[in-house]
Amino acid sequence: MDELDLKKLETRVDELIDAVERLQQENRSLRDNQNSLLAERDQLIEKTQQARTRVEAMIERLKALENE
Repeated sequence: MDELDLKKLETRVDELIDAVERLQQENRSLRDNQNSLLAERDQLIEKTQQARTRVEAMIERLKALENE
């Protein structure tokens, strides 16, 4: 290998290292985003369950009032 080939190889290795670092950062960012979305989803599920419970209780009260 001559000097030019080594320089090209070094440049390519540097580019690959940069690409790996970018992809690792993107992966970390995507994982953080996924964790945030999962937490938000859990909160929305909990709120939906609470709302369902309240609505069911209101329906039961209305039925009780109808039967009086």
